[in-house]
Amino acid sequence: MRSYFALCAGAAAVTFALVSQGVAAADADSVPPSSLGATIATQGTAKGIPACASCHGAHGEGQPASGFPRLAGLGEAYFTAQLAAFADGSRPSPVMQPFAKMMSSGERAAVAEYFSSLPPPDGIRNSDTADPLTSDLGAWLATRGRWQQGLPACVQCHGSGGAGVGSVFPPLAGQPASYIEAQLHAWKDGKRAPGPMALMPTVAGKLSDADIDAVAAYYAEQAPASNASK
Repeated sequence: MRSYFALCAGAAAVTFALVSQGVAAADADSVPPSSLGATIATQGTAKGIPACASCHGAHGEGQPASGFPRLAGLGEAYFTAQLAAFADGSRPSPVMQPFAKMMSSGERAAVAEYFSSLPPPDGIRNSDTADPLTSDLGAWLATRGRWQQGLPACVQCHGSGGAGVGSVFPPLAGQPASYIEAQLHAWKDGKRAPGPMALMPTVAGKLSDADIDAVAAYYAEQAPASNASK
């Protein structure tokens, strides 16, 4: 008899926990996306997702010294797609994958909406070098490319100043050099999915290590445009 009551008590406890979780989920679903996104970004969640700000900065400005990219001002559709890619493993990341997998599609969309609404950081150049010298390798590749090798200029897809174009081509301006370097090497080494039109593996494959370092340094010095990739 005692074991029966113990079993009933255990079942009741489990039922209560499940109901409580259901209520919490319903409450989360009822929160406006902007509020939900801001909460996740600045406080994290009770299920173990840390605040995005802990790595990407209080205002989504990124942490260049640590290689964490800026999130503020990224296009909403692009951001949502990247979180989904982290979650399904098509964009490998030992840091981001577990957190993205824990997020519902609604939470990912809310976070993307929140960060896309924030202004990008200020304080760096906001235009391309008007007449890049051939000795300025990063500026030359960014604005003119290397056509004898079939390598287009970065601006042809990512826009003037690296401001980003539409939902497919993200802003490069103001991203940490180490982050840009890591992504280009990932495409070059086949460790990141090709992405729309499979452009980046081909582009990255034509860049030497010196090219990658130069382009990354160039865009790390560019100030983001306020409406980049929206």
